[in-house]
Amino acid sequence: MNPDLDTLATRLYVTIDDLLLEHPQWAPERPSVGIAPKLTDAELITLAVIQALLGFTSEARFIRHANAHLRSLFPYLPNRPGYNKRLRHAAATMQHIIATLARDCPSWHDDLWLVDSTPVECGRSRETVKRSDMAGYASYGYCASHSRFFWGLRLHLIATPSGLPIAYALTSAKVDERDTALAMLHLDPALDGRAGQVLMADKGYRSAAFETELNEHGITLIRPTIKSEKARRPLTRFLKPFRQIIESVNQTLKAQLDLERHGGRKPAGVCARVLQRLLALTAAIWHNETTSATGPARSLLASDHCHPLEPII
Repeated sequence: MNPDLDTLATRLYVTIDDLLLEHPQWAPERPSVGIAPKLTDAELITLAVIQALLGFTSEARFIRHANAHLRSLFPYLPNRPGYNKRLRHAAATMQHIIATLARDCPSWHDDLWLVDSTPVECGRSRETVKRSDMAGYASYGYCASHSRFFWGLRLHLIATPSGLPIAYALTSAKVDERDTALAMLHLDPALDGRAGQVLMADKGYRSAAFETELNEHGITLIRPTIKSEKARRPLTRFLKPFRQIIESVNQTLKAQLDLERHGGRKPAGVCARVLQRLLALTAAIWHNETTSATGPARSLLASDHCHPLEPII
């Protein structure tokens, strides 16, 4: 494995292990009696991050790869069903880890946030939609940036210019983006009422009520001017480069962390796989911002992690 990823995995494991010792309530629930698992929760979550960063969408193929190349880091590795089941049960734990790592990054204190949403497809054919266990959760929606309809969920993300996830939510494709953005801000006391904060958004977040509520909490909204508005909105000249940044964050999740190929078939599985990719993104930024690493904060790409003589499948 690449030395940079090896270092990240070691730091991440030690950090998660310490956090779970300090906050045992964060660990996934398990029966009070029985045999303790050989793979600890910290090892499980570190393993999940490595899977995402290496670009494996198939858990079976990743477990085979791990058995061949990661034994030095993980003496015991579970089989695919056990790995999948434990990862689903660790969803809440991953949420705590994402929040903790994000708050440890210098960019957490950035006074500029970017907000957007991106589709998380759960099926394409009509037959898949009919048989899917996602019925009641997923719905049809429209992706304006790609001019296409999709069936699935929508990932809402508030991030810093470096790509660090500040807040996120996974909703039905039809849920209003503005309502979700307000809910994300209100649910976390650390985000609500940060005076002087600037939020950049596209025209889909246009609403007088939405902007008024943001202003009441000390947040200034910057969005494009629409045709019906006579006066040009302030600071809109800065929108284009920053919109490219948030699109690049979504592209990192889709192209490099394979968000669109999550493979989840049930609500718990989809949530766990989305959180797995958000944690991988957060961990990469956390590692780069808190060490002497050079280059972009999101520089840990799947294509960089495999040794030339080390096949990934």
